[in-house]
Formats: sequence, structure tokens, C-alpha cells
Amino acid sequence: MAKYIYQYPSWPNFTWNDEALNALFGEVRNLQGKISGQMNSVGFTTKNEAALTTFTLDVVKSSAIEGEHLNYEQVRSSIAKRLGIAQAGFVNVDRNVEGVVDMVIDATQNYLQPLTEARLFGWHAALFPTGHSGMHKIDVAQYRTGPMQVVSGAMGKEKIHYEAVETALVKAEMDKFLTWLNHDNTLDPVLKAAIAHFWFIIIHPFDDGNGRIARAIADLLIARAEKSSERFYSMSSQILVERKQYYQVLQKIQHCDGDITAWLMWFMNCLKNAVLETQNTLKNVMQKALFWKIHENTPINERQRLMLNKVLDGFDGKLKSSKWAKIAKCSTDTALRDIKDLQDKKILKQENQGGRSTNYVLTEF
Repeated sequence: MAKYIYQYPSWPNFTWNDEALNALFGEVRNLQGKISGQMNSVGFTTKNEAALTTFTLDVVKSSAIEGEHLNYEQVRSSIAKRLGIAQAGFVNVDRNVEGVVDMVIDATQNYLQPLTEARLFGWHAALFPTGHSGMHKIDVAQYRTGPMQVVSGAMGKEKIHYEAVETALVKAEMDKFLTWLNHDNTLDPVLKAAIAHFWFIIIHPFDDGNGRIARAIADLLIARAEKSSERFYSMSSQILVERKQYYQVLQKIQHCDGDITAWLMWFMNCLKNAVLETQNTLKNVMQKALFWKIHENTPINERQRLMLNKVLDGFDGKLKSSKWAKIAKCSTDTALRDIKDLQDKKILKQENQGGRSTNYVLTEF
């Protein structure tokens, strides 16, 4: 069996090839600066909308990587409340959603605070409010008290992908990690985010939730890199897209003797793709802001506002009067009146598809 990285005498003195990383690292920092500059040139409301969308995606996608699917509207509502962003109609939010949001918001809004054992335990408790992961009771708000293996496959045919640092060493390893994270200021925080993510995953200090906490730690350090609690791109969304490569590179590097160049290259590329991808998200946010700017004096009722925001956010499927009635909680007659009114105002138009059902789309603006 090949040795794990933590079994080499050089652990945890990581090495990497600066030359291989330099160009990519420069590109990432340049793109971050560009996005930041773009966002500083837009209005307060647009900026808030972009941040809210990004944070929502980050929470939803980070949980999706672990196979847990959170309700988008609940997450969005919970974040809006915490960031003090006014939203039409707050929704009831599940306890487990509140917990994940608490962790991500604490990591990014309080990025200058040291990351302590107590703070990590608080994050862990927030992720598992019932003391269970699924049906299983787990150690919560404390380091694991048993061995940790990452396995897949059916019972009796399990494949072991990774065996983490032995239980007796977890506390000492975490002390070393936290001392480095809080006191070593020799590295650029973006590079530090990549190393911290990997180092934490290797220790795997908790019974469950290690991936989500590793990504929150990376988010905290990226916020330090940008000297800002605002976020306009989602690393977790991109990791979900590149999940296969994420696990492949982790599996490869967990057996190396300390040279983590391949991991750092992957992380920087993923971050670069996340920043590039955000330009699409921001385009939608800008479109939405422009739409409401054009219609700031147009009389629009609450149902119409709700439905238009859904369409501007990328409505799923076709917009029909029956869907309008269901979402806006009104009769079909009222829905038709709302739609007819927006057609008269040249905001909605009928889609030219013919057939029995009538669909509506936004008019070009």
C-alpha cells in the first residue's frame, strides 16, 4: 500500500514549483481585480443582488458536492436576512439550511477574525444541528474519536479511497494547522487558501462535514486576499462542475511526498474558471438591474413583480397563466389580467409557437 503524504518525515512541509504556478497565479489575481473593479462601478442595489446570488449558489453547490440538496429559495431568503438585504416575502427556512448559511456567512463576513478550534466547532455544530448525519449519530462540535476512511461501493464490496490521520494525532495536527493559518503571513492568501483546503482535507478532523468546512476555510482566506466580505464568484459552484477532477487530483496528491504543485495548479485553474463563469451570473444581475431601472415608474403590482423577478432570474420551463396562478397564489382569471396588463405595457409578449397552450416571454429591453 502506497504511503500517505502525512506518513512522510517531511509532513507538513509542502513544496511546489513556483515557476509552473506563476503565470496562472498572476492571471487569477488579475481576474479577481477586474471583477472587483466592475462591481465597484455598479449601483448599491445591483451589487447587493450580485452578492446575494453568489452566496446562495455557494451554499447550495457546496452541499450538492456532498450529495445534499438544499432548497434554493430557503437559502436565498436566509442569506438576505443575515446580510440585511430587503427581499419580497421571506420564506420559512429549515434548521439545516440555517446552519450551512451561518457557517458560510461567518467565514466570509468575519474573515479577519482568527480561525480557532472553538470557531471550527461552532461551524460543525451549525452543520449538524440534530447531532446526526442522515440516520447516523456523530460526534458534533468536537474532533472525531474514531478512525476515518473515505469509502465508496456497496456493503461488503467497499473501496477505500483514503485513510485519514489516526485519531490520537488529530488534535496535535489541527493545532499545527491552525497556528500556521493564523500566524504565517509569508504567503499570498490565495495560495494559502489552496494549501489550507488540502491540508484540512488530509487531516479530516471531523466525523462528517470535512469537505464543506474545507471550502469555508478557503472562502475565508479568499476574502482576506480580496480584503472584502463581498463575493461575486462561487468556488463551490465550480468545484461541483469539476468534481471528478477534484477527487482525482486529491487521490493522486494524497500519496505524494510533499510536492503539491498538481493540487495548487488544479485549485488555481478552478478559481480562474469560477471568476470567468461569474461574468455570466453578473450579466444576468446587470440585466435585471437595467430592467427595473427602465420600469422604476411603471405601475406594477406585487404579483407581477414576483413573477417578473422569477423570469429575470431564469424561470424554469415555460411561463403560462396556470403557472402564474399557482406561484402568485391567485385565480387563473387574475393571472390572465396581470399578464394582459404587462402585454399592454409591452413588458411581456406571447411566444410565437402556436399550439393549444400559450406561453409568455419578456419583450426585448
